[in-house]
Amino acid sequence: MNTAILAQSLYAKPTRELGTARGIEYKAFSKVTARLASWNEEKDSFASLAEALCENQLLWTVLGADVADQGNELPNQLRAQLFFLTEFTNHQTKKIMAGEAKPEILVEINTSIMRGLRDCADDLTEVAS
Repeated sequence: MNTAILAQSLYAKPTRELGTARGIEYKAFSKVTARLASWNEEKDSFASLAEALCENQLLWTVLGADVADQGNELPNQLRAQLFFLTEFTNHQTKKIMAGEAKPEILVEINTSIMRGLRDCADDLTEVAS
């Protein structure tokens, strides 16, 4: 998937490579989800949350563009559901930035996506560069 390639370029360190496209996607979601989940309203700055939200939104924007592409081989229903989640994520991000919502819903969504990718990510192989 194109999402995997872009996610790797955005989130992976050049010191290692992952073996599968879904593994790359899993790692990208894992990184941004960990940042969102660890944000503490009482201890952390809003700027750190905003940065994590921007990374998450970028990841979802790339995913949305990928599932909207006619060449995407995922089943149409799954593509539509993922595109809906892209729109929902954008909407929730705006609400969080306005102080009208908390990031927990985005953590839940990302964690669900990671569960779906996990089966394919279990056999990741890391290769030193």
